[in-house]
Amino acid sequence: MTSAPPPSLLRHRIGWLAGLPVLALLWAGATVVTSPVIDDALREESAAIVRAAIGDEPEPWLRVEVQGRDLLALGETADAASRDAALTRLRAIPALRRLDDRTGLIETISPFDWTATRTAPDRIETGGHRPVEIGAAALASRLASALPPDATLRDRARAARGGPEGFAEAATYLVGALRGFAPGAVAAVSGTTLSIRGEAIDPAAYEAALSAGPPQGFTLDTTGIVPPRVDDFRFVVERRPDGAITLGGNVVSEAARTEAVAMATSLGAGDAPDTGTRAKVGDTLLPARGLDPAIDPTELTKAAIRLAGLIRQGSVRFERGRLSISGVALDEEAAGEAETAMRDGRPAGVAAGSVDLQFRPISPYPFRIRREAGRVTLSGYLPDRAARERLNAALRLRFLRETIVDRSRISSGAPAQFVTALTGSLGPLSTLASGELEFTDASIRLTGESLYAQSARRVGDDLQRALPPGWQSTATVSSRDAEPAYDAATCARLFSERVAGHTLRFAPGSSELKPDFYPVLDAVAEIAKACRTEHVEVLGHLDPAGTPPPKPVTLPEAAAEKTKKDKVKADKSKASDKAKPAGAGKAADKTTTAASSTEPAHPAKDPEPAPDLAAARAAAIVDYLLKAGVPPDRAMATQGGAPLSDRQGIGLALRS
Repeated sequence: MTSAPPPSLLRHRIGWLAGLPVLALLWAGATVVTSPVIDDALREESAAIVRAAIGDEPEPWLRVEVQGRDLLALGETADAASRDAALTRLRAIPALRRLDDRTGLIETISPFDWTATRTAPDRIETGGHRPVEIGAAALASRLASALPPDATLRDRARAARGGPEGFAEAATYLVGALRGFAPGAVAAVSGTTLSIRGEAIDPAAYEAALSAGPPQGFTLDTTGIVPPRVDDFRFVVERRPDGAITLGGNVVSEAARTEAVAMATSLGAGDAPDTGTRAKVGDTLLPARGLDPAIDPTELTKAAIRLAGLIRQGSVRFERGRLSISGVALDEEAAGEAETAMRDGRPAGVAAGSVDLQFRPISPYPFRIRREAGRVTLSGYLPDRAARERLNAALRLRFLRETIVDRSRISSGAPAQFVTALTGSLGPLSTLASGELEFTDASIRLTGESLYAQSARRVGDDLQRALPPGWQSTATVSSRDAEPAYDAATCARLFSERVAGHTLRFAPGSSELKPDFYPVLDAVAEIAKACRTEHVEVLGHLDPAGTPPPKPVTLPEAAAEKTKKDKVKADKSKASDKAKPAGAGKAADKTTTAASSTEPAHPAKDPEPAPDLAAARAAAIVDYLLKAGVPPDRAMATQGGAPLSDRQGIGLALRS
């Protein structure tokens, strides 16, 4: 069992504990009284040492900060002895506890570097180097006017040689630019290159940072500037009735902004449905962060602009993670296409919004056929798919070498005999080197260039004759300069040189030109246009012996006419059946059956004669020469001549 301490020991311990508060109060009082005295002593004595270190400089090179009983020494000098002497004096101050030496000797820096960091909303700290010619106090005075409101400057830059000319202006520009950036942003000088890295505080500050020009003699690197963050990232494409496009909302970067404008320009570069003009593109986009990382920004832009191509006016909006479309549909097909795109064409992470589209009849009803080198482009509206098929079939017969690019859409509202007018106008267009047919309701305007002045003069009359009654047309066609004229001897020589060694042979059963025909026929056309007293005669060739005869070709127009006659015949048959009395149909059927068993069958129709393939081939060659600008009286098929053999190929001759 432990014995209790004696009473004397307990009294000693209690007395000691009772004295602790008194000692604490004495220590606190001494600290309160002596600390200001020590601080003042350190400041006074260190300030005297700083004043003594001025030397030949406009201001002291040494800077000292008092931190309690510690001192922080900053600054640079070219004189090592002066530096050592100043540090020795600082260490000798009686009240000093510790000296933090961050002084240095002035050196030449290349590339010269300086930074300004916004460490807090109310503080900017500099680092790196400042030119030795500019004192720390002088530079701080220059920068004070550019500081953000209520911000203080903490200078940690060291003097060095090698600073660029205009450094003070560049540093002031960068500190002023930091006003528009969140804490953590860094502005830097590296030689004559300025840079800013950090997040802009709002879209306006972002735009200002990108658009502001640096001081003369410096360049600005803006790649490190980050757009601000927004709570509701949105992207909007709007279309006005005139086809103009406006982009609004946000994009993730300047590169994405450029990409979006390019996509919208591509959408507006085609023929605007109602005007036929290039649509204008307006841009009010602001770069920002805040888009869901699961959404690909490029795919989002593509999806929105694709949907915008389905409206004549209205908007496509991405807001709160959802994509929606509203307005007036481009045509009758557009609403269904928008529903499909919204269901199947949304980028990952994007929710489906509403599809609210109205349809208005197309008026005026536009269409355009443009012929260029190697291409015929269709745009505008057609009444139905049958009209599209009929037009494309007629184009393939007229334009053998060109690629048909069909950008047409289906919509009601076409004028009477619209497709007849389309197919009839292809003949005049095919005689031009390049041109365009523009349809607006029941009127057509033909523009272009002809290779031959005579063709240019007659194309307007040819167009009007090809149109249905009630249609109007205008033609503005120019012609190229007159071709050179050759004498008979030169024509014969040139023709022989171009044709010799080139056998033009069609595929069995075909009258379609082969690609290797074109160089020869182009050369023949040029000679025929220059030899104004000569003409080219073309003689077709037969297929090799034993080749099956080609089947007759049914043109689309003939097929359509047959379908129409069959329909009329069926309608008459139905009307006749309704007019018969009850039971008459069965009696008639019996009579017909009996008659068919006793009467001789009608003799079968004579089979359609096989097409004159040699003549068709000659006609195809002549048609090509006419399209190449040869006058009609200078290119013709040989009359009465026996076709050549397959081995001989097409016959071409120049006659006077």
